[in-house]
Amino acid sequence: MARIGVEGTLSDVKDALMEMGHEVVDLRSEADTAQCDCCVISGQDKDVMGIANASMAGPVINAGGQNAEDVCQMVNNKLS
Repeated sequence: MARIGVEGTLSDVKDALMEMGHEVVDLRSEADTAQCDCCVISGQDKDVMGIANASMAGPVINAGGQNAEDVCQMVNNKLS
């Protein structure tokens, strides 16, 4: 399965993605995005972790206002 970076505040999303078999990485700094196929952010900060420039080529999903099931579906759609 894919390696997904997830912002720390999204524990329900992390759990759901792990149940689906994805490898989940905590996003604490810009360096954590380096080997991720996709990243999920809370949308609380405009530039998550102070990252003003896109540092990864894969999709970034804003989980703001979404439940864990919806976010997982978005991740799977982006990766398929």
